[in-house]
Amino acid sequence: MQAQTPCYKQINNIILVASGKGGVGKSTTAVNLALALSQPSGENPGAKVGLLDADVYGPSLPLMMGMQGQRPTSLDGKVMEPLSKYGIKVNSIGFLINPEDAAVWRGPMASSALSQLIGETNWGELDYLIVDMPPGTGDIQLTISQKFPCTGAVVVTTPQNIALADAEKGVAMFGKVNIPVLGIVENMSHFQCSKCGSVEHIFGKDGAVAMAKDHGTELLGQIPLQQINRENSDNGTPTVTTDGPMADIYRDIAKKLIEQLVLTQQNNAASSGPEISFIDD
Repeated sequence: MQAQTPCYKQINNIILVASGKGGVGKSTTAVNLALALSQPSGENPGAKVGLLDADVYGPSLPLMMGMQGQRPTSLDGKVMEPLSKYGIKVNSIGFLINPEDAAVWRGPMASSALSQLIGETNWGELDYLIVDMPPGTGDIQLTISQKFPCTGAVVVTTPQNIALADAEKGVAMFGKVNIPVLGIVENMSHFQCSKCGSVEHIFGKDGAVAMAKDHGTELLGQIPLQQINRENSDNGTPTVTTDGPMADIYRDIAKKLIEQLVLTQQNNAASSGPEISFIDD
């Protein structure tokens, strides 16, 4: 009997959205990035995108996408059919467990669950699978980095030194497992008062700018701290599904991500070319 082709084999690019610590807006960034990649722009028809919530301990994607209470189905009892919302395919451990229950799992069990979510979901043909990673650099991060063909990673941080210190660990981890960091996103970059227009850098200024420079990677964007972003996430209507300056920031981040992805692939192709040696007769 012929072995079944793994579901992820039809995915062109698996991109991990990670952070060194929680609370920096990683999930919000992942959701809006996935939606921005899928949206048509000019002559670009939009990409085929999937979104995976890999945070098995604290899945937030069902709430952010307005999909609470939904469950994936299976046509053959072996492979899950992903749910769909806003034109992208979605799966999360949050669809499989009771929202009030806690996933009290040791690292190997959590890693196994994540492997099943990726490998046993019928993603079909995708240009991008955006993976919302759990915070930190533990078992789950190593499992997905080593077991699946990840194209690259996006690291999310705030300008605060405490967040930057943990984000540095995330960049270091990807270096050890040979996954290129395609860029850094600085969330909560600043706060602008809606009444007077005054700008305040609550968590510091340009921390991710310096970090990107130090690591020779791209600063994909700086996202301000705004109430509308929080409200959209809580209401299940991600910012990119609306119009306005905040949505445009995420779209610009998606554009820069594609540019960095193409550049990385070109560099890899050039470095893997044949070596030519000259031998004197």
